[in-house]
Amino acid sequence: MAALLETGRNFIAILAAAVICCSSAAAAEDNLYRAQTVVTGQLEPNRILGFGTCLVDVLIKVSGQPELAGDGRLAAYKAKAKEFVSNFSYHDQFAGKPHRDEQGTRDRPYDLTVEFDGKQVDGILGELGLKPWTSQRPVLGVFVEMRQGAKDYIVTSDGTESDLQRDALAAAADKRGMRVVLPSAAELAASNITAAELSTVPTAKLTSVVVPQGGQTALVGRLVWNDKEFGWATQWQIDWRRKSYKWQVRGVSFDEAFRRAIGGAAQVLSGNGDPARSK
Repeated sequence: MAALLETGRNFIAILAAAVICCSSAAAAEDNLYRAQTVVTGQLEPNRILGFGTCLVDVLIKVSGQPELAGDGRLAAYKAKAKEFVSNFSYHDQFAGKPHRDEQGTRDRPYDLTVEFDGKQVDGILGELGLKPWTSQRPVLGVFVEMRQGAKDYIVTSDGTESDLQRDALAAAADKRGMRVVLPSAAELAASNITAAELSTVPTAKLTSVVVPQGGQTALVGRLVWNDKEFGWATQWQIDWRRKSYKWQVRGVSFDEAFRRAIGGAAQVLSGNGDPARSK
C-alpha cells in the first residue's frame, strides 16, 4: 500500500511539472506584446509614462534586441505610446490594506499591465530596421555560480539559498519573452558539477542536465561580489550555431545582471548580434 501511495505521489509530481512546463512555454509566446511596470496612482499623466516604459519593453521582447533600450529614436514612439495600446489594467500593490491619510488611490503604487496592438508594434520595429522574432524560442538551461566571500554555490531549482535568484531569473525571462529552466541540486550532484568548476564544464554536458526539463541550450554565468563597486562582476557565455558568445557586466545587482544575461542570450538567439559588441 505504501509503495502504491509513493507511486501515486511521484506521478502527480511529474504531471505537475509537465503542466508548469507547458504553461510557461505558452506564456512566453502569448505575452510578447504585453508588459508591466509600476506607477503611482491611476491618473493619466503617470499612466502615459507607464505606457512609454512598457512599449520599450515590448519592442525589445518582440525583436530580441536589448540595444533598443538606449535608442534615441524611441522617444517619439514613447510620446505617443497610447495610440498603440489595445488594453491595460491596474493591480493595487496595497490591495486589502486601508488607505492612509492623504494617500487615497492617488499615491498608492499600482502594477500597470499594458497590452499593445501586435501589428502596430511590428510596424514600429520595421521602421527601426528590425523584425519580430517569430520563430520558436529555445528554452535556456541557466547555470549560474554565485560567489560572495567564502560562499560559493550554483543557483538551483530547489535550493533554499537560491530563492531570490530564482525569482529574479524568472522575472528577467518573462521581461524578455524567454523561458528558462534551472538544474536541481540532485542533478548537479549526479553529474559531478560544482560551483568552483562550473566554468570549465563543456556546455554540451550542461545542456544534457536540463534536457529532461525541456532545456535546449545552456547559458552559463559567474557572479562575483565586488565590495569596491558595491555590485556583482559577471561573466556570461552561450554557445549557438557552432559559435561561442561571451560578455561581461560589472557593478550591478543580480536582478540587473540576470536581465542583461537573458537579454544578451535573446540577442544571440534572435540573430541580432553579439552582446559583447553592444554599446
